[in-house]
Amino acid sequence: MINAGVGTGDVGVAVAAACAGADVVRGMYGRRIGRIDKGGGDFATAADVEAEKAILGVLRGARPGDGVLGEEGGQQGAGEAARQWLVDPLCGTLNYAVGTMLVAVNVALRGGAAAVADPFGGEVFFTDGEAAWVRHDGVDVRLSPSAGSRLVDVNLDPPFPGAPGFRAVELLAHPRFVEHFRPRVGSTTLALAWVAAGKRAAYVTDGGDLSGSVHFAAGIALCRAAGCVVTGIDGGPVGEGGRGLVVGADAETHRLLMSMVRG
Repeated sequence: MINAGVGTGDVGVAVAAACAGADVVRGMYGRRIGRIDKGGGDFATAADVEAEKAILGVLRGARPGDGVLGEEGGQQGAGEAARQWLVDPLCGTLNYAVGTMLVAVNVALRGGAAAVADPFGGEVFFTDGEAAWVRHDGVDVRLSPSAGSRLVDVNLDPPFPGAPGFRAVELLAHPRFVEHFRPRVGSTTLALAWVAAGKRAAYVTDGGDLSGSVHFAAGIALCRAAGCVVTGIDGGPVGEGGRGLVVGADAETHRLLMSMVRG
């Protein structure tokens, strides 16, 4: 079980909730669990549903007046609440369903604290909105982004709303990309936490406004608090009217990637 204690306040609630979800995900791993069809080739599993229930239990107990938007259950509680939690109980469901231990549990208070738990790596990444840390084996370490790995995670999951103007697969074939970076194909937003932690140089994905997405909100919060450069694929702010996501560990990495995206 991941130690959830980080003191009181919203960050403590975020970490406790993410860790509760991670405990469920880890505990159900390896079982024969059916798939719940969500249409368009997407699906959930019983682990997604049960992990979200565990997360909601923590949030309701600690912050009963807050709203919650969950990946599986939709809007919970007061939809008009001034404070809203965004919950992705199992990011990387397909990985999980086929026995791959590359998943994340994401919990974020919109505009505030956030936590990303790695159920199998034993790490929980968290931010109070100002700074960011990772906890492993009971020790908290401040996150320090670095482009030293030269590894860039690129999300190739459909749909591809940026096409034909932007196709992530074409970025991987760009001569300058091969010159400066080495690709990894991202299949979970755990990769965003890895950028904040210095395990990846950057992360790139297509999409619409991802700032309020249950999948991306926690990772974006971590990266911003750690000091990464975070924009849309057009170089503009991530938010309403924005599109996709380019996160660089530093300004030079971000600049190089944006020159290729625009090219």
